[in-house]
Amino acid sequence: MANVIFYEKPGCAGNARQKALLASAGHRVLACNLLSEPWTADRLRAFFGSRPVAEWFNRAAPRVKAGEIVPEQLDEAGALALMLAEPLLIRRPLLQVEKRFEVGFEPTLIDQWIGLGQAGQTASPPSANNWETCSKPSHAKACAAQEII
Repeated sequence: MANVIFYEKPGCAGNARQKALLASAGHRVLACNLLSEPWTADRLRAFFGSRPVAEWFNRAAPRVKAGEIVPEQLDEAGALALMLAEPLLIRRPLLQVEKRFEVGFEPTLIDQWIGLGQAGQTASPPSANNWETCSKPSHAKACAAQEII
């Protein structure tokens, strides 16, 4: 099983569900606070790979929801500058296993990458659930603590 570095917004119920799914598949999860991490543009950029800039953003971030920031209108440098200034804009979670980096929680991609099945067997990941939606969208309290599951 994999050692997963999991950058989250502490206290987010959606991130808690995601970590629980990874742990139930036998992975070791090291949770890190996405909001207080000392990001650089190069380090953050690695998580986005070849995805379009618009897919880098947390669509539930207040400035995105209000239309103040329109991800589709940004270039790479502008997007990174905004995210470094306001990490709440970063789509989460950010995942790292060894030298591979990913953004967002897409069960099919994660299952193919490190597996979500029990005892090393590939399972059909639950696709009906939106694994990136927080069940408590008004929950804004962030805990600086890191935890290991």
